[in-house]
Amino acid sequence: MLKLLMTLLLTTVSLFASTASTGEIPDITMTWAGFACLFIFVIGYYFVAAEEKYEIDKAKPALFIGTFMFMLVAAYYALNSLDMGLVHTQAEHLILEIAEIFFFLFVAMTYIESLIHMSVFDALKYSLVSKGYTYRKLFWVTGILAFFISPIADNLTTALILSTVLITIEKTRKDFLVPGAINIVVAANAGGAWSPFGDITTLMAWTAGKGAFTDFLFLLPASILGYLVTAFILSRFVPNEVPEFDVTKEIKPKMSEGAKVVMFLGVFTIFCAVMSHQLLHLPAMWGMMFGLSLLKMYSYGLKRKHGVDHFNIFESMSKIENNTLMFFFGILAAVGALYFIGWLGLAAIVYDPSVLGPTMSNIGVGFLSAIVDNVPVMSAVLKANPSMGLEQWMLVTLTAGVGGSLISFGSAAGVGVMGKLHGIYTFGSHMKYAWVILIGYVVSITVWYVQYQVLGIGH
Repeated sequence: MLKLLMTLLLTTVSLFASTASTGEIPDITMTWAGFACLFIFVIGYYFVAAEEKYEIDKAKPALFIGTFMFMLVAAYYALNSLDMGLVHTQAEHLILEIAEIFFFLFVAMTYIESLIHMSVFDALKYSLVSKGYTYRKLFWVTGILAFFISPIADNLTTALILSTVLITIEKTRKDFLVPGAINIVVAANAGGAWSPFGDITTLMAWTAGKGAFTDFLFLLPASILGYLVTAFILSRFVPNEVPEFDVTKEIKPKMSEGAKVVMFLGVFTIFCAVMSHQLLHLPAMWGMMFGLSLLKMYSYGLKRKHGVDHFNIFESMSKIENNTLMFFFGILAAVGALYFIGWLGLAAIVYDPSVLGPTMSNIGVGFLSAIVDNVPVMSAVLKANPSMGLEQWMLVTLTAGVGGSLISFGSAAGVGVMGKLHGIYTFGSHMKYAWVILIGYVVSITVWYVQYQVLGIGH
């Protein structure tokens, strides 16, 4: 019973309040362990940001700092005869938090890989390039697709798929590829901002109970208007020419039998995730795992019907971006350690009205997301748990998602596209157009202000 009460306390009370009033979680920020963990986090994140320079996968430093920091904290507790039960309880809570996100993404990626195997996206590529569209029209088509696919498939998966389409259309012309890549990243992040499962940041806010499913949908006006402004200006830099494409020499891809059913099951799986969380009060990943079971049974049915394995689920799972999942595990664990130490409680002070206040702090989160990556920044805000109304939680969701586009490695989508368009879409090429993204960011915040603060819509 005591353990249950302690778990509830840790999940509902912010670190700052706990250290100040109950004293049950010692503040160890000013100890050797506190400074060591802060130093390790900064150094580790430098290598994450400089992934391309050192040719090291971002998951390696992230996983190292996430696990090592917690081990250092546990060692400090043991050496100073502090309550090891607190370490155990916090680790259990962190594992639960990570598992909800981990399995949600795991299922979504499995569906995407299955659709890739069934040639769904090959058919999409052919359909786009065979219509005789100009580079500028293709720029708009890929961007609009990214904006509306992202809320369902998540921003990282969407960006990876459409950047592949981009490099298929044209492999050398940077005047099309660079603006096109930026357009996809901005669209995927903006599209993901108004869906509870369109981005890791919105998924974390949703599962943390900071807003109901419908609350996030009210961010659509701010997301789409900010994106459209950025895309319109970017499109002026894209050539208005038709790419070379000989339809007679290209074989039209054919989707595998059952592909449309798998697409339907994917949409139904998202529906199950929403319903299981909203109505049954289960984690969203529970509905996703149920959807995975449906996909496995359908795969079995196809095999029984035709005598051949149309698509092997485990083969699809083997192609998942596991390094991305490990990256998120490491980063969330590292932020969890900073929370447990007490650093995030200190950071929450900026939300006090006498310092910056919620609105300015949340706008600042967008710029910080661009530098550090929006996932750890959003995780830090959620763990610091400043006292804010629904409109402010929606603002920080918007700024963390859209603000991550300001720099190429500020979001998972940006990091993914840098890998797909290696040497073309880089930090430097992105920064040349950063001012365009900043204009869209300001437009999104302005729309949020008018909608929530002036008109009172979305409360």
